[in-house]
Amino acid sequence: MAAKVFESIGKFGLALAVAGGVVNSALYNVDAGHRAVIFDRFRGVQDIVVGEGTHFLIPWVQKPIIFDCRSQPRNVPVITGSKDLQNVNITLRILFRIGEDYDNRVLPSITTEILKSVVARFDAGELITQREVVSRQVSDDLTERAATFGLILDDVSLTHLTFGKEFTEAVEGLHYSEYTFLLPHPRNHCEIS
Repeated sequence: MAAKVFESIGKFGLALAVAGGVVNSALYNVDAGHRAVIFDRFRGVQDIVVGEGTHFLIPWVQKPIIFDCRSQPRNVPVITGSKDLQNVNITLRILFRIGEDYDNRVLPSITTEILKSVVARFDAGELITQREVVSRQVSDDLTERAATFGLILDDVSLTHLTFGKEFTEAVEGLHYSEYTFLLPHPRNHCEIS
């Protein structure tokens, strides 16, 4: 009698384990900030976008492809030339969404392309005095270009702007000479006794 009870408990346990395995393979989770599309082996990619939560699928027939929809930052450093042929080091901070591995494959190349084309329209002095205009132009052009690849850019900003060593030394030398010119000369002081 006890053997039959243990045998039936064993069969029940095995059936429960198999059922649990099937149910587990039919469930998938979509985390917060993510979306999923379903790839069906017979019908291809489904048109429905699945939101956050736990969802069902047909095991071994359907597979979820999960995308991260949160804004992700990327800093892209570029060395380019200005209109007056000065070397310019620019770092652009980009907040973007959507795209599987696009930040490594697409974003650096289109950012370099856009930055070089925009910076070449300005001379070194204009890059400093019209920084907001340059930033807005880069943002507009880059947003438009990224849209062709399905990338959504939330924010684009110039975070770092420096010039070549020779130009920087020339500007610093000019500031030093202006500063020493404005200092009172010792001969011009008179002592009052």
